Amino acid sequence: MGRNKFLSKSTLFKVHGWVGIKLSILFFIVCFSGTLAVFSHEMDWLFNPNMRAIPTEKLASRNLVVKNLKEVFPDGQLRYWERSREPYLTDILHVYKNGKRTFVFVNQYTGDIQGMAGLTIQRFFRDLHYYLFIPNQVGHFIVLFFGFVLLISLITGVLYYKDWYKKLFLLHIGKGSRAFYSSLHKLVGAWSVPFMALIAITGIWYFIERTDFPEISAYMDNERPTVKKQGIDFEKHIEHLNYDTCITIAQNAIPDLQVKSILVPSRPTQSIYLTGQSNVPLVRDRANRVFIDPYTYNVLKAQKAKEISTATWLNDIADPLHFGYWGGLLTKSIWFIFGLGLSSLILTGPWLYLKRRMNLSRSIKKRKLIHG
Repeated sequence: MGRNKFLSKSTLFKVHGWVGIKLSILFFIVCFSGTLAVFSHEMDWLFNPNMRAIPTEKLASRNLVVKNLKEVFPDGQLRYWERSREPYLTDILHVYKNGKRTFVFVNQYTGDIQGMAGLTIQRFFRDLHYYLFIPNQVGHFIVLFFGFVLLISLITGVLYYKDWYKKLFLLHIGKGSRAFYSSLHKLVGAWSVPFMALIAITGIWYFIERTDFPEISAYMDNERPTVKKQGIDFEKHIEHLNYDTCITIAQNAIPDLQVKSILVPSRPTQSIYLTGQSNVPLVRDRANRVFIDPYTYNVLKAQKAKEISTATWLNDIADPLHFGYWGGLLTKSIWFIFGLGLSSLILTGPWLYLKRRMNLSRSIKKRKLIHG
């Protein structure tokens, strides 16, 4: 009896409406920022000419890039080398000076420094969607909480409209604005069911990953090997790091590896950390990892995407599935369209809910007047 009451249409509608109204503003910000983040790299290309590159067959020497970088930033410290997912965008080097980070745009085909900025569009939307610019982990958990919110909204909506699949091609036109928006809300919702499930599940997975509940890290290999501290000037040694040699060593460790990022050691005991893509589809760059001793250039550890555990594989497909970049511009376009649809559901939902409550309230008042 209690179960039937909980699953009654009235209860389902109240829960669905409460989630949509009470959390609508933050819910919309999280979803819409994630939608824009899908094409944030392309927005960088559109609005910042310094980030554009014309692809050629041959890449410039990484050591040449560092040489050119030192001419512009003689006192800067290179900490992270990020190769764009798109060939028409420049590499981005994260350079620190006096605790301040600068994004330096480097043409990976010519080795030229093309520009710099304190922030990119991609980084802005990534951070907004990632933690809403709220520090100390609070923002992260607020965003991750909405994975559960989206799942609740999806489940209550599907259970309330048990024949939701019949709404796939149903749109009321010429029957008033409320009928139109109500049918549009149902139509977009019906088409978005698989997408919402995917986004909710990957969002909840991020929550599990961050909270490490129930000790999921025990099934994943996230260890970063360290090295012994040497009796030398660490900063000067890192300035003369041979990046081309590191690339070659990593490619020997993992055949067919295309190195995408390099994390440069910031402490004497840290190793050089390289990630990239091999011939394994769908996974993010971190599925392939090579750790190199910055003093001896020996490989400390090599993780191949084709050999990772199931838990690690699930962890490494979450990002491509969540943001849709696994299939290039085609899948990003699909994810962007469905992201806009999901965002529109969050906007129209509260309006329809309030409109229904207002009509119900008017109907009750009218009956009271008629019956005295």
